[in-house]
Amino acid sequence: MLNNKSFGNFMIIWMGEWISSVGSGLTAFTLGVYVFQMTQTASSVALLTLCAFLPSIVLSPFGGVLADRFDRRLMMIAGDLLSAFGLVYVLIIMLLGEPHLWQICLGVTFSSIFVSLLEPAYKATITDLLTEEQFAKASGLVQLAASSKYLLSPILAGILLSFMDIKTILLIDISTFLVTVLAVMAVRRNLQTEHRVPTNQSFVKDLKEGWDALIYTKGVLQLTIILSVVTFYVGFLQTLYTPMLLPFTDTKTLGTVLSVSAIGMLLGSLIIGVFSIDRKYIKVLALGLGFAGLFFSLVGLTTNVAFITAAGFLFFATLPFVNTSADVMIRNHIPNDTQGRAWGIIGILSQLGYVAAYAFAGILADQVFNPLLREGGLLASSVGKVISTGEGRGIGLLFIISGLLIIIMAFVIPRMKSIRCLERE
Repeated sequence: MLNNKSFGNFMIIWMGEWISSVGSGLTAFTLGVYVFQMTQTASSVALLTLCAFLPSIVLSPFGGVLADRFDRRLMMIAGDLLSAFGLVYVLIIMLLGEPHLWQICLGVTFSSIFVSLLEPAYKATITDLLTEEQFAKASGLVQLAASSKYLLSPILAGILLSFMDIKTILLIDISTFLVTVLAVMAVRRNLQTEHRVPTNQSFVKDLKEGWDALIYTKGVLQLTIILSVVTFYVGFLQTLYTPMLLPFTDTKTLGTVLSVSAIGMLLGSLIIGVFSIDRKYIKVLALGLGFAGLFFSLVGLTTNVAFITAAGFLFFATLPFVNTSADVMIRNHIPNDTQGRAWGIIGILSQLGYVAAYAFAGILADQVFNPLLREGGLLASSVGKVISTGEGRGIGLLFIISGLLIIIMAFVIPRMKSIRCLERE
């Protein structure tokens, strides 16, 4: 009964985070389209994405320290409320006139800073509430909520943009933060607050303890680095999907393609949430990566919208299996009293791939790959005959190469002794 009650509390928090994820996805989609239409460059979209994620990634270790020092639910509430102010700023400057790119980036950067309070506390709260047997199921549901920003939000945003402007969508997103706060407050009343770390201990020592917990088991650190490599390639897809598709389709179709593609993540997350994964985590991880690389390459192969959508659907369907396998193996090897700090450090290490992708994706697309496959480009008469030429086709080539590199990594992982030891232990 206690386990059921704890899972019920988790579901309340999860529901709030799901609603917040949908709202964040609405803003991410509409701002990405807005900036691309304003500048007509993939670099601008990549810069906006970088500003939205870099602060939360860099500051996540400090958020992890706070999550271990103070009430983790309180950290979630503070992170949600304070991050909303960045979106309020963007809304205000849009109401006052046409904003500059740097003003939009400033607002999303401010919002991202306070997301760093939320994420480590949310990860650690899962460990607080649930048993080890429930971790895999919870991980599937967490990915389901996170995938909503790619699943529901793009198609909703595409529809909403047909009869309302971006300012109204920003207002909708801001209102979702209140729902999340209320959900966390409802659970917080039923849980005892614990101060797990003496408050007079320095941040540096706290971070060192989190790092020590991470490297205590060699395979955990290696698995975290592997996740960073994966996020590097996924970051390319997140950043460049819009610049690849918009040259030959419209905004509404773009939203539909993104949403239908992300239904694959919904399917994968639901399968894990219902059936879970019992052992054989490394095999699931390797197979998931192998198929992810294959479908990633297929996304860039053609300009056929239906084919791209199908490949995107299959790619997203593999991600929950990759993430859940890694999540469970890592979570089972970190003590609960250092979960916040450890997840903060894991967050920054595993998501450095996103940062690198967001920093270089636009440059690689605009300066290297797109020129290769424009009319008269260096590869237009060779590779261009297979995947076609024109604006955005260089991004397709980048996707093909990235997918092949992921497949190679899938063959390497099962042969790493330290990671195999995680499953045996």
